[in-house]
Amino acid sequence: MLDVCSFNGLALSWHWQILVLFIDTFLHSSVTVHCPHARGMHGPDGADAMIKCAEIQKAISVAFTTVAFILGVVTSVLSGYLGMKIATYANARTTLEARKDGLLVLYIAINLFKIYYKTEREGLFEAITGYGLGGSSVALFGRVGGGIYTKAADVGADLVGKVERNIPEDDPRNPAVIADNVGDNVGDIAGMGSDLFGSFAESSCAALVVASISSFGTSHDFTAMCFPLLISSMGIVVCLITTLFATDFYEIKEVNQIEPALKRQLIISTALMTLGILLVCFLALPSSFTIYNLGSTPKVVKWWHLFFCVAVGLWAGLIIGYTTEYFTSNAYSPVQDVADSCRTGAATNIIFGLALGYKSVIIPIFAIAVAIYVSFALAVFYGIAVAALGMLSTIATGLAIDAYGPISDNAGGIAEMAGMSHHIRERTDALDAAGNTTAAIGKGFAIGSAALVSLALFGAYVSRASLTSVDVLSAKVFIGLIVGAMLPYWFSAMTMKSVGKAALSMVEEVRRQFNTIPGLMEGINNPDYATCVKISTDASIKEMIPPGALVMVTPLVVGILFGVETLAGLLAGALVSGVQIAISASSTGDSSVEKAMLDVDHARFKLTTAQEVARAVAVAMAEAEAAAAAAEKVAKKAQASAEVAVGYNVGCRHCYGFIDREVHS
Repeated sequence: MLDVCSFNGLALSWHWQILVLFIDTFLHSSVTVHCPHARGMHGPDGADAMIKCAEIQKAISVAFTTVAFILGVVTSVLSGYLGMKIATYANARTTLEARKDGLLVLYIAINLFKIYYKTEREGLFEAITGYGLGGSSVALFGRVGGGIYTKAADVGADLVGKVERNIPEDDPRNPAVIADNVGDNVGDIAGMGSDLFGSFAESSCAALVVASISSFGTSHDFTAMCFPLLISSMGIVVCLITTLFATDFYEIKEVNQIEPALKRQLIISTALMTLGILLVCFLALPSSFTIYNLGSTPKVVKWWHLFFCVAVGLWAGLIIGYTTEYFTSNAYSPVQDVADSCRTGAATNIIFGLALGYKSVIIPIFAIAVAIYVSFALAVFYGIAVAALGMLSTIATGLAIDAYGPISDNAGGIAEMAGMSHHIRERTDALDAAGNTTAAIGKGFAIGSAALVSLALFGAYVSRASLTSVDVLSAKVFIGLIVGAMLPYWFSAMTMKSVGKAALSMVEEVRRQFNTIPGLMEGINNPDYATCVKISTDASIKEMIPPGALVMVTPLVVGILFGVETLAGLLAGALVSGVQIAISASSTGDSSVEKAMLDVDHARFKLTTAQEVARAVAVAMAEAEAAAAAAEKVAKKAQASAEVAVGYNVGCRHCYGFIDREVHS
């Protein structure tokens, strides 16, 4: 359940900021008005004509922003759909399609909008912000709704099936087993695909907006302005090359080689991407240019400054991913300690799990802090935006290894439902453990990039709101800061309660079926799977509305009632608080504790197997003893029969001798 809120804080933060930018674009279009009807007019008539033309231009800008929003929504949905195809057909190459489609749609939208905006780069890229909002909106609802779906089914299936009825996980007798397997695809595949696409779209839009008001925009250097898109394009090429290392260069022969191979993919893609970024920066960027700086003179930046900005984000993502892997892999001491704590009951297990989650925050926060400091020092907020893109540049590889976990989990479920041998289930459990680790690595990348994206969007909002600084000593800013730090907890509480309500309905339904369907435990009759799927589906659609409303309404209320300074504090507070919740909940939830459960289940399986073998040996010994006793009885009977026969034979001989003597006499 904790995994449901692992992204909520950051999703809340960067969704608010792009929402604010989107609304601000509606209200304050910055397109320069060139009205042919007003030429030659002076006085009131000329002023009226200019006002009318300004209203027309504003309406057109709003229309373009709306079109960009719809494109973002469609592309985000497509990313989730392609992710579902990955899980269904287990084709890792399909992962690249989500990234390529999103990049292609964004590039086409920019070129189409450029036909109208011509050289007005600032208005062009402000309209493109709608693309980021559309992507983040679907990502928000997909992540929340998918999380509610999968966790409700997971809790219902495990609590009643494994704990109360003592049947194996994914047993076909469990009414919630189909909903559980479907939930893995809905939450972990479709939700993650939409979420990572949302981060990609937001960071791209933030970088494009800042670039439009820098020397790239004033000098009409379109290639340099599209530098964020070039980073993502190079990432696609690098991830295609990286795939060859897993499919052609290194052959995996043992189960224990899977997790190292997947982690090696991250290192290879990061190293190759570093060289690719160097090439892109050298070819696409001018030797020197200026970047817009809040309340100060534009900052002079060299091309190699941006290389270091992107590279520091890229390698910070790798550090975050490997740190997450350390705290969530059953090969290292943190998860082993959590598994060991199960010996004394659930209370100590919960304590150890929470402590592990809090401790896992330390190194990722330092990595994010270093990335922010270096990128801001070199290229201010534009540097932070491209650092986020650097962290997301290997998103295709990240999505591929993230999809590995749910695919392996569903494979284990199919093996269990098909009644295959325990050896196959052992293998799928090993694959599932490796998949959970790789999924945690993907979540680490998503969280780190979302933090950088939030800060980049915060800079774009502050510049658009004409704030030269955000003073935390100001009462307006500080109340926004403290309320913003609280809101991720509120948002997470709403989603966790939604999961609890849905899980309650699921548990009651599963119990009802076990109690009312005759022959269910014996495997004579089948459970009603459809009802459990319907419970998760209805709950995910219904229960995601209140958290979504909180996201949509809060920035509007704060901005209208308290002003832009308080809203700036609110956004900053949500960012700082959200990243802590995201990392700790991600490590505590479906990562470390679940792997500890897998370790315990594996040990329990070995114990059960040993007990079964011992029982079989005892039965065999008892049968052998019974057979020996029976044989002894048969031998005694045979001996008695032999003695009778011998006696009979002796008696006969005496009888024959007597008769013979009588005859002679």
